Amino acid sequence: MWLFVMFDLPTETKKDRQQAALFRKRLLENGFSMMQFSIYLRHCASRENTEVHRRRVLAMLPPHGQVNLLAVTDKQFGTMEIFLNTREVVGMDAPPQLELF
Repeated sequence: MWLFVMFDLPTETKKDRQQAALFRKRLLENGFSMMQFSIYLRHCASRENTEVHRRRVLAMLPPHGQVNLLAVTDKQFGTMEIFLNTREVVGMDAPPQLELF
């Protein structure tokens, strides 16, 4: 299973920015990878493991803003279409078809 964490956190004040940065740092420390700036994901070996990481995210929620969690199966994840520089990378298992640098 894959656990997505998608968020929109306030950044108006210095304290808001610090809390948002701390939330992102904690996600990385818990094995999440950044897919986009406000979208992080983590592969979990089972539904039980997904629940463990879901509870960890809930324990570190910032006091303000919106955080969404989405769990998807490996099969559902495999149907995701990803486009880099307008060229599609088919599935997460396919090798990149373009040069990034």
